[in-house]
Amino acid sequence: MSAGGTSGKHDGMSVMLRSLCASCALLAALAAAAATAADRTLPTVPAGFTLEAVAHVTGARELAVAPNGDLFIGTLGSDVMLLRAPESRNVGQPETFAHIDEAPDAGVAVAGSDVYVGTRYGVWRVPFDASDKAGTPVKLASVRTGGGGGHSTTSVALLDGRLYAGVGSSCNACVETDPTRATIQELAPSGGALRAKAVHIRNAIALAVAPDGALWAGVAGQDELERGHPYEIFDAVTKHAGVVDYGWPVCYENHRRAGNADADCAHQTVPSAVFPAYDTPIGATFYPAKPTGRYAFPAAYAGGAFVTLHGSWHQPPVPPRVAFVPMRNGMPATPVDWADPAAQWREFVGGFQRADGSRIGRPTGIAVGREGSLFVADDQTGTIYRIRPARG
Repeated sequence: MSAGGTSGKHDGMSVMLRSLCASCALLAALAAAAATAADRTLPTVPAGFTLEAVAHVTGARELAVAPNGDLFIGTLGSDVMLLRAPESRNVGQPETFAHIDEAPDAGVAVAGSDVYVGTRYGVWRVPFDASDKAGTPVKLASVRTGGGGGHSTTSVALLDGRLYAGVGSSCNACVETDPTRATIQELAPSGGALRAKAVHIRNAIALAVAPDGALWAGVAGQDELERGHPYEIFDAVTKHAGVVDYGWPVCYENHRRAGNADADCAHQTVPSAVFPAYDTPIGATFYPAKPTGRYAFPAAYAGGAFVTLHGSWHQPPVPPRVAFVPMRNGMPATPVDWADPAAQWREFVGGFQRADGSRIGRPTGIAVGREGSLFVADDQTGTIYRIRPARG
């Protein structure tokens, strides 16, 4: 065989190999594109609404809206972020609003020209000017004075000239020695002494003020009770007189005892709304009773509560979602059904969990914009979502 014939065979083989490699590369590129598309899968909303991702903030937690419509974003880090004009067509990049070195700086609430921030160890006030430029942070009160173990986020809300802070427990089930733990504390917005408004409340993360002026709290319950219990609770804390006792860790749900025959649960406050066990409420907001913005939701949502449910690590994994609780005369439209913890609410945002239990996100903070859009934060991906009624 001639040398020229051998060279021709080698050239043909090279062409074939290059073709195969090109095919492999194409298949790999298609697979990568498919995986990327799957990662970009968006959560679902009911028919008649649209959902879009408008920003990214690493570790995004609670949300609060400024008087001019800007969005303050608490985080799992040491920064509170600011998203300007979040209702606009072209939302800009988030910027750092304030740095407080007590991570997580998760809780945020706005009153007038002040942002109140709940950190691991304290409650802070950060003044801001007309352009939302931050002044110097001022510490108003200390929490977790006995140490920072266990639940580390502090949620904040303002009502009738009082500031409220939800401070989680140091454990799953124990008797706390730190008087700030497993409580909702009350203080003046200018600072001063703390006073407990609610006690024996394991982890009151989701604080929200209703249109009728009541402070509500969504609470993550304890583990290691019988399967499917305790139900997660959502209750109007300030509609109860005095210091409200929710019974943790020995009492739960409707005066049930947590494995202690000697426990007296008659004193326990029974919540007015519940979610399934391990749903883990993280954020809550009430839709305005009389919305007027250009993106106002339909009348069926007026005055109702949106609650972000983070899901959990329990097996099978509880799916993250955003629930909507219809309200009537300041209370859930459907009374608690102790046999059905799903009776009072319906899913508003879903699709965070795939069939195999993997997740595309976990909702945390939630707030209503000045024009009526609903904003939802996700601390798994850092996405800030904007939800509006579909037009046309």
